[in-house]
Amino acid sequence: MPKDMPKDMKDSFTLAQLSDPHLSSLERVRKRDLLGKRALGYLSWLVNRRAEHRVEVLAALVRDLHCQQPDHIVITGDLTHLGLPHEFEEAKDWLCTLGSSSRVTVVPGNHDAYVAASWDRSFPQWAPYMISDSDGHQTVTTSGGGTTFPSLRIRGPIALIGVSTARPSAPFLAVGSLGASQLHKLGEVLEQAGREQLFRIVLMHHPPLPGIVRWRKRLTDSAHFRAVVARYGAELILHGHAHRTSFVQLETSVESPLAIGVPSASAHGRKKGGRAQYHIYRLTRTSEGWQLLLSVHAYSPAEDRFKPQGETRLRVPSRAG
Repeated sequence: MPKDMPKDMKDSFTLAQLSDPHLSSLERVRKRDLLGKRALGYLSWLVNRRAEHRVEVLAALVRDLHCQQPDHIVITGDLTHLGLPHEFEEAKDWLCTLGSSSRVTVVPGNHDAYVAASWDRSFPQWAPYMISDSDGHQTVTTSGGGTTFPSLRIRGPIALIGVSTARPSAPFLAVGSLGASQLHKLGEVLEQAGREQLFRIVLMHHPPLPGIVRWRKRLTDSAHFRAVVARYGAELILHGHAHRTSFVQLETSVESPLAIGVPSASAHGRKKGGRAQYHIYRLTRTSEGWQLLLSVHAYSPAEDRFKPQGETRLRVPSRAG
Protein backbone atom coordinates (compact mmCIF):
# COMPACT_ATOMS: atom_id res chain seq x y z
CA MET A 1 0.00 0.00 0.00
CA PRO A 2 1.40 3.46 -0.88
CA LYS A 3 2.71 5.49 2.02
CA ASP A 4 0.16 8.28 1.52
CA MET A 5 -2.88 5.99 1.67
CA PRO A 6 -5.23 6.30 4.65
CA LYS A 7 -4.66 3.78 7.44
CA ASP A 8 -8.36 3.18 8.15
CA MET A 9 -9.30 1.65 4.80
CA LYS A 10 -9.56 -1.99 5.87
CA ASP A 11 -13.36 -2.03 5.92
CA SER A 12 -14.33 1.05 3.88
CA PHE A 13 -13.31 2.81 0.72
CA THR A 14 -14.48 5.82 -1.30
CA LEU A 15 -13.87 5.80 -5.05
CA ALA A 16 -14.61 8.61 -7.52
CA GLN A 17 -15.11 7.79 -11.21
CA LEU A 18 -14.95 10.28 -14.05
CA SER A 19 -14.56 9.71 -17.76
CA ASP A 20 -14.14 11.27 -21.19
CA PRO A 21 -12.85 14.69 -20.11
CA HIS A 22 -11.54 15.48 -23.62
CA LEU A 23 -9.58 18.16 -21.88
CA SER A 24 -7.12 19.40 -24.52
CA SER A 25 -7.81 22.63 -26.37
CA LEU A 26 -6.25 21.76 -29.77
CA GLU A 27 -5.14 25.38 -30.05
CA ARG A 28 -1.60 24.18 -30.75
CA VAL A 29 -2.54 21.93 -33.68
CA ARG A 30 -0.43 22.32 -36.80
CA LYS A 31 -1.51 21.53 -40.35
CA ARG A 32 0.93 18.64 -40.56
CA ASP A 33 -0.79 17.05 -37.56
CA LEU A 34 -4.07 16.78 -39.43
CA LEU A 35 -3.56 13.78 -41.66
CA GLY A 36 -6.17 11.12 -42.35
CA LYS A 37 -8.62 10.49 -39.52
CA ARG A 38 -7.25 13.34 -37.43
CA ALA A 39 -8.50 15.85 -40.02
CA LEU A 40 -12.04 14.54 -39.52
CA GLY A 41 -11.62 14.62 -35.74
CA TYR A 42 -10.38 18.20 -35.84
CA LEU A 43 -13.39 19.22 -37.93
CA SER A 44 -15.66 17.57 -35.37
CA TRP A 45 -13.93 19.53 -32.61
CA LEU A 46 -14.33 22.83 -34.50
CA VAL A 47 -18.02 22.27 -35.25
CA ASN A 48 -19.18 20.61 -32.05
CA ARG A 49 -16.80 19.37 -29.39
CA ARG A 50 -15.08 22.64 -28.47
CA ALA A 51 -18.47 24.11 -27.55
CA GLU A 52 -19.46 21.04 -25.56
CA HIS A 53 -16.29 20.07 -23.69
CA ARG A 54 -15.45 23.10 -21.59
CA VAL A 55 -12.41 23.83 -19.46
CA GLU A 56 -14.53 25.68 -16.90
CA VAL A 57 -16.59 22.52 -16.34
CA LEU A 58 -13.46 20.52 -15.65
CA ALA A 59 -12.19 23.22 -13.30
CA ALA A 60 -15.46 23.02 -11.35
CA LEU A 61 -15.15 19.24 -11.22
CA VAL A 62 -11.64 19.42 -9.77
CA ARG A 63 -12.80 21.88 -7.12
CA ASP A 64 -15.63 19.58 -6.10
CA LEU A 65 -13.42 16.49 -6.06
CA HIS A 66 -11.00 18.22 -3.70
CA CYS A 67 -13.92 19.03 -1.40
CA GLN A 68 -15.16 15.41 -1.44
CA GLN A 69 -11.68 13.96 -0.80
CA PRO A 70 -12.27 10.42 -2.09
CA ASP A 71 -9.71 7.76 -1.22
CA HIS A 72 -9.03 7.20 -4.92
CA ILE A 73 -9.99 8.56 -8.35
CA VAL A 74 -10.35 6.54 -11.55
CA ILE A 75 -10.57 7.96 -15.08
CA THR A 76 -11.98 5.60 -17.69
CA GLY A 77 -10.44 6.99 -20.85
CA ASP A 78 -10.55 9.70 -23.52
CA LEU A 79 -8.45 12.35 -21.88
CA THR A 80 -7.57 13.68 -25.35
CA HIS A 81 -9.34 14.47 -28.62
CA LEU A 82 -6.89 13.36 -31.30
CA GLY A 83 -4.14 11.61 -29.35
CA LEU A 84 -1.51 14.21 -30.28
CA PRO A 85 1.75 14.48 -28.29
CA HIS A 86 0.93 17.92 -26.89
CA GLU A 87 -2.47 16.63 -25.75
CA PHE A 88 -0.75 13.94 -23.68
CA GLU A 89 1.40 16.67 -22.13
CA GLU A 90 -1.67 18.74 -21.23
CA ALA A 91 -3.39 15.68 -19.79
CA LYS A 92 -0.35 14.82 -17.68
CA ASP A 93 -0.33 18.32 -16.19
CA TRP A 94 -4.06 18.08 -15.50
CA LEU A 95 -3.68 14.70 -13.79
CA CYS A 96 -1.25 16.32 -11.37
CA THR A 97 -4.03 18.69 -10.26
CA LEU A 98 -6.15 15.69 -9.27
CA GLY A 99 -3.56 14.05 -7.07
CA SER A 100 -0.54 11.80 -6.96
CA SER A 101 -0.31 8.73 -9.16
CA SER A 102 -0.87 6.53 -6.10
CA ARG A 103 -4.31 8.11 -5.70
CA VAL A 104 -5.35 8.36 -9.36
CA THR A 105 -5.72 5.51 -11.86
CA VAL A 106 -6.15 5.92 -15.62
CA VAL A 107 -7.12 3.56 -18.42
CA PRO A 108 -7.00 4.83 -22.03
CA GLY A 109 -9.87 5.40 -24.44
CA ASN A 110 -10.25 5.26 -28.21
CA HIS A 111 -9.50 8.98 -28.63
CA ASP A 112 -6.21 8.45 -26.82
CA ALA A 113 -5.28 5.88 -29.48
CA TYR A 114 -6.95 7.81 -32.30
CA VAL A 115 -4.43 6.76 -34.94
CA ALA A 116 -1.28 4.66 -34.98
CA ALA A 117 1.38 6.99 -33.57
CA SER A 118 4.76 7.06 -31.87
CA TRP A 119 4.42 5.40 -28.48
CA ASP A 120 7.33 7.29 -26.95
CA ARG A 121 5.53 10.63 -27.32
CA SER A 122 2.20 9.53 -25.90
CA PHE A 123 1.24 7.04 -23.19
CA PRO A 124 4.56 6.88 -21.30
CA GLN A 125 3.72 10.36 -19.99
CA TRP A 126 0.80 8.80 -18.11
CA ALA A 127 2.65 5.65 -17.06
CA PRO A 128 2.71 6.44 -13.29
CA TYR A 129 -1.11 6.59 -13.38
CA MET A 130 -1.53 3.32 -15.31
CA ILE A 131 1.09 0.82 -14.13
CA SER A 132 0.49 -1.93 -11.60
CA ASP A 133 1.62 -1.61 -8.00
CA SER A 134 4.67 -3.81 -8.46
CA ASP A 135 6.51 -5.98 -10.94
CA GLY A 136 5.14 -8.96 -9.06
CA HIS A 137 1.97 -8.76 -11.13
CA GLN A 138 2.84 -9.71 -14.70
CA THR A 139 1.08 -7.84 -17.47
CA VAL A 140 0.88 -8.08 -21.24
CA THR A 141 1.43 -5.61 -24.03
CA THR A 142 -1.72 -4.52 -25.83
CA SER A 143 -2.14 -3.32 -29.39
CA GLY A 144 -2.30 0.22 -28.05
CA GLY A 145 1.48 0.36 -27.67
CA GLY A 146 4.03 -0.10 -24.94
CA THR A 147 1.91 0.26 -21.82
CA THR A 148 1.07 -3.00 -20.09
CA PHE A 149 -2.43 -4.13 -19.24
CA PRO A 150 -4.23 -5.48 -17.39
CA SER A 151 -3.00 -3.43 -14.47
CA LEU A 152 -3.59 -4.31 -10.84
CA ARG A 153 -3.63 -1.71 -8.08
CA ILE A 154 -4.64 -2.78 -4.59
CA ARG A 155 -6.02 -0.06 -2.35
CA GLY A 156 -7.20 -1.28 1.02
CA PRO A 157 -9.89 -3.92 0.36
CA ILE A 158 -10.17 -2.95 -3.33
CA ALA A 159 -8.53 -4.44 -6.41
CA LEU A 160 -8.57 -1.88 -9.23
CA ILE A 161 -8.07 -3.89 -12.41
CA GLY A 162 -7.49 -1.76 -15.50
CA VAL A 163 -7.83 -3.05 -19.05
CA SER A 164 -7.12 -1.25 -22.29
CA THR A 165 -9.76 -1.31 -25.03
CA ALA A 166 -8.02 1.52 -26.88
CA ARG A 167 -6.73 0.87 -30.38
CA PRO A 168 -6.59 2.84 -33.64
CA SER A 169 -9.59 2.37 -35.90
CA ALA A 170 -10.66 3.46 -39.36
CA PRO A 171 -12.34 6.83 -40.05
CA PHE A 172 -15.91 7.04 -38.70
CA LEU A 173 -15.24 4.10 -36.35
CA ALA A 174 -14.54 4.22 -32.60
CA VAL A 175 -14.40 0.51 -31.86
CA GLY A 176 -12.24 -1.06 -29.20
CA SER A 177 -10.91 -4.48 -28.25
CA LEU A 178 -8.88 -6.20 -25.55
CA GLY A 179 -7.30 -9.00 -27.57
CA ALA A 180 -6.68 -12.62 -26.66
CA SER A 181 -3.49 -12.06 -24.64
CA GLN A 182 -4.98 -9.37 -22.44
CA LEU A 183 -8.16 -11.39 -21.90
CA HIS A 184 -6.13 -14.41 -20.84
CA LYS A 185 -4.15 -12.38 -18.33
CA LEU A 186 -7.31 -10.67 -17.08
CA GLY A 187 -8.67 -14.06 -16.06
CA GLU A 188 -5.53 -14.73 -14.02
CA VAL A 189 -5.70 -11.33 -12.30
CA LEU A 190 -9.41 -11.74 -11.47
CA GLU A 191 -8.80 -15.22 -10.08
CA GLN A 192 -5.86 -14.03 -7.96
CA ALA A 193 -7.77 -11.06 -6.54
CA GLY A 194 -10.77 -13.28 -5.85
CA ARG A 195 -8.65 -15.70 -3.83
CA GLU A 196 -7.46 -12.74 -1.76
CA GLN A 197 -11.11 -11.78 -1.04
CA LEU A 198 -10.68 -8.34 -2.61
CA PHE A 199 -13.51 -6.29 -4.05
CA ARG A 200 -12.66 -6.48 -7.77
CA ILE A 201 -13.45 -3.40 -9.86
CA VAL A 202 -12.69 -3.67 -13.57
CA LEU A 203 -11.92 -0.33 -15.26
CA MET A 204 -12.39 -0.04 -19.02
CA HIS A 205 -13.36 2.53 -21.61
CA HIS A 206 -15.80 0.76 -23.95
CA PRO A 207 -19.04 -0.65 -22.50
CA PRO A 208 -18.88 -4.44 -22.03
CA LEU A 209 -22.37 -5.07 -23.38
CA PRO A 210 -23.94 -4.42 -26.82
CA GLY A 211 -26.68 -1.82 -27.16
CA ILE A 212 -25.18 0.87 -24.95
CA VAL A 213 -23.36 2.50 -27.87
CA ARG A 214 -23.81 2.25 -31.62
CA TRP A 215 -22.28 -0.56 -33.65
CA ARG A 216 -19.49 1.65 -34.94
CA LYS A 217 -18.41 2.40 -31.36
CA ARG A 218 -18.68 -1.13 -29.97
CA LEU A 219 -16.25 -3.35 -28.10
CA THR A 220 -15.56 -5.96 -30.76
CA ASP A 221 -14.67 -8.77 -28.34
CA SER A 222 -17.24 -7.96 -25.66
CA ALA A 223 -18.58 -11.54 -25.67
CA HIS A 224 -15.10 -12.86 -24.87
CA PHE A 225 -14.72 -10.30 -22.07
CA ARG A 226 -18.04 -11.36 -20.56
CA ALA A 227 -16.98 -15.00 -20.76
CA VAL A 228 -13.85 -14.24 -18.73
CA VAL A 229 -15.90 -12.41 -16.09
CA ALA A 230 -18.41 -15.27 -16.06
CA ARG A 231 -15.64 -17.75 -15.32
CA TYR A 232 -13.59 -15.82 -12.77
CA GLY A 233 -16.00 -13.24 -11.35
CA ALA A 234 -15.89 -9.51 -10.62
CA GLU A 235 -17.83 -7.27 -8.29
CA LEU A 236 -18.16 -4.09 -10.36
CA ILE A 237 -17.31 -2.84 -13.86
CA LEU A 238 -16.84 0.88 -14.56
CA HIS A 239 -16.64 2.34 -18.07
CA GLY A 240 -17.09 5.50 -20.12
CA HIS A 241 -17.34 6.08 -23.90
CA ALA A 242 -21.14 6.50 -24.18
CA HIS A 243 -21.17 10.05 -22.70
CA ARG A 244 -24.27 9.18 -20.69
CA THR A 245 -25.22 7.30 -17.56
CA SER A 246 -25.93 3.60 -17.87
CA PHE A 247 -26.57 0.79 -15.40
CA VAL A 248 -26.56 -2.71 -16.87
CA GLN A 249 -26.39 -6.05 -15.10
CA LEU A 250 -23.76 -8.32 -16.60
CA GLU A 251 -25.65 -11.62 -16.48
CA THR A 252 -23.20 -14.46 -15.95
CA SER A 253 -23.31 -18.01 -14.68
CA VAL A 254 -21.15 -17.13 -11.68
CA GLU A 255 -22.59 -13.82 -10.53
CA SER A 256 -24.08 -10.67 -12.02
CA PRO A 257 -21.80 -7.66 -11.55
CA LEU A 258 -23.15 -4.26 -12.44
CA ALA A 259 -21.57 -2.34 -15.32
CA ILE A 260 -21.85 1.41 -14.78
CA GLY A 261 -21.14 4.13 -17.32
CA VAL A 262 -20.75 7.82 -16.53
CA PRO A 263 -21.23 10.90 -18.78
CA SER A 264 -18.35 13.04 -19.97
CA ALA A 265 -16.67 14.94 -17.16
CA SER A 266 -16.45 18.15 -19.21
CA ALA A 267 -19.79 18.26 -21.06
CA HIS A 268 -21.67 21.54 -20.79
CA GLY A 269 -24.89 19.70 -21.62
CA ARG A 270 -25.92 20.71 -25.14
CA LYS A 271 -27.55 17.28 -25.58
CA LYS A 272 -30.28 15.98 -23.30
CA GLY A 273 -28.86 13.67 -20.64
CA GLY A 274 -25.29 14.54 -21.55
CA ARG A 275 -24.37 17.13 -18.94
CA ALA A 276 -21.18 16.46 -17.00
CA GLN A 277 -21.30 14.13 -14.04
CA TYR A 278 -18.99 12.08 -11.93
CA HIS A 279 -19.77 9.26 -9.52
CA ILE A 280 -18.66 8.54 -5.97
CA TYR A 281 -18.86 4.94 -4.75
CA ARG A 282 -18.81 4.38 -1.00
CA LEU A 283 -17.94 0.77 -0.17
CA THR A 284 -18.35 -0.62 3.33
CA ARG A 285 -17.64 -4.15 4.49
CA THR A 286 -20.16 -5.49 7.00
CA SER A 287 -20.66 -8.82 8.71
CA GLU A 288 -23.01 -9.78 5.86
CA GLY A 289 -20.75 -8.69 3.01
CA TRP A 290 -20.40 -5.41 1.14
CA GLN A 291 -22.62 -2.36 1.01
CA LEU A 292 -22.27 -0.02 -1.98
CA LEU A 293 -23.67 3.51 -2.04
CA LEU A 294 -23.52 5.54 -5.27
CA SER A 295 -23.59 9.36 -5.14
CA VAL A 296 -24.00 11.30 -8.40
CA HIS A 297 -22.49 14.78 -8.71
CA ALA A 298 -23.72 16.80 -11.71
CA TYR A 299 -22.64 20.11 -13.18
CA SER A 300 -24.89 23.15 -12.76
CA PRO A 301 -24.14 25.77 -15.47
CA ALA A 302 -26.12 28.42 -13.60
CA GLU A 303 -23.96 28.01 -10.50
CA ASP A 304 -20.77 26.84 -12.24
CA ARG A 305 -20.33 24.02 -9.79
CA PHE A 306 -21.05 20.33 -9.30
CA LYS A 307 -23.94 19.45 -7.01
CA PRO A 308 -25.07 16.18 -5.41
CA GLN A 309 -27.98 14.60 -7.28
CA GLY A 310 -29.00 11.95 -4.78
CA GLU A 311 -27.75 8.57 -3.59
CA THR A 312 -28.57 5.01 -4.62
CA ARG A 313 -27.79 1.74 -2.88
CA LEU A 314 -26.55 -0.83 -5.36
CA ARG A 315 -26.66 -4.59 -5.25
CA VAL A 316 -23.30 -6.23 -4.63
CA PRO A 317 -22.68 -9.79 -5.90
CA SER A 318 -23.02 -12.26 -3.04
CA ARG A 319 -19.55 -13.68 -3.64
CA ALA A 320 -17.88 -10.34 -2.78
CA GLY A 321 -16.30 -10.06 0.64
